[in-house]
Amino acid sequence: MRRWVCASLALTFAIASGFTAAQELSPRAYWPAPVGTRLLITGYTYSSGDVLLDPTIPVYGVDSRINTAFLGYLQTFSLAGRNANLVLEAPYSWGVTRGLLDETQARAEFAGLNDMAATLSVNLLGAPAMTREDFQQLRAAPRPILGVSVKLMPPTGYYRQNRFINVGSNRWAGRLQLGAILPLRARWLLELDAGAWLFSDDEDYPGGRREQDPIYAFEAHLVHRFRPGLWASFDVNWFTGGQQTIGGEEREDLQQNVRLGATLSVPFRGRHAVKFGFSTAARTRFGSDSEQLLVSYSLLLQ
Repeated sequence: MRRWVCASLALTFAIASGFTAAQELSPRAYWPAPVGTRLLITGYTYSSGDVLLDPTIPVYGVDSRINTAFLGYLQTFSLAGRNANLVLEAPYSWGVTRGLLDETQARAEFAGLNDMAATLSVNLLGAPAMTREDFQQLRAAPRPILGVSVKLMPPTGYYRQNRFINVGSNRWAGRLQLGAILPLRARWLLELDAGAWLFSDDEDYPGGRREQDPIYAFEAHLVHRFRPGLWASFDVNWFTGGQQTIGGEEREDLQQNVRLGATLSVPFRGRHAVKFGFSTAARTRFGSDSEQLLVSYSLLLQ
């Protein structure tokens, strides 16, 4: 049972930094676990190409190499009789970016703590607060599940006011998302997510006050379960919006991008699981023409 609990959760952490905010590919984000489950997660991502810690800054022709290490914690509990979980994330990034800033060649090296994040998810339908026996029954006979989540990213990352390229974003960001899990067959699940990112203003931005429209993001995941805890998924997302106004001037930076990816989760020794992920840009209108690799490890504490 511990193997089932640990690897069935096996979250793909959406690293809490600006460059992944709308680009999340998170299969099984609404798959439940027994009340009282606690997970410790650590991992690493590597991103290369036209990608920035914050894709909305006015740097063009970007070539970046970004490394991010992260630590996370998940706690499952009962909320008004429904299955719920709280996820806390603390990432650290380092790397180098090259590009054009106002037609001038620029290069920046950076390292520091990213903005931390907290996510509260609640299953509204199909997954009440459950014991391990209840969870075993759900896994044997999956049923439709509907969930909702709220994610907050306060401006806790490292930020220097006189720099365009920073690790922290110096503003609040939040996402409201609705997710559904639809069983296709006993071993096949279709997951659909739709959400919106909202941003506060950055009053200290070098180019003047920075305002940003909401970004709307949609995800789909086709998940195949091979055996308890061992699963793989094909992932796709589409996100649009995010046009900015900087110093009173509206910019031509509307995002309408598509990413494709795949994820594999492998359990071992009952309490442990490793996850591997890859994603790449399929269509890019502004920014995010990049590739990303992910490896993570999760330990079941209880």
